[in-house]
Amino acid sequence: MVKTTKKKVFDTETATIVEKKTHGVYGDPAGYEMTMYRTPEGDFFLYTYGGTESPYKVEKIAGYTKARAADWMNK
Repeated sequence: MVKTTKKKVFDTETATIVEKKTHGVYGDPAGYEMTMYRTPEGDFFLYTYGGTESPYKVEKIAGYTKARAADWMNK
């Protein structure tokens, strides 16, 4: 998935996975996954997607600062 903002491009194909968290099992309508990525430029973004009953029903990418990414990974 690719998301472009005014200044940055976030692409799950070219970025490196830093950490992945999953909730539920494959096919679980309440299950979801959250994956933190780092771009080749050093920017962080969170990719989220889940089942129809999850908090992440729609695929989404959100940019994160380095500090915010570290906080997310430590939780």
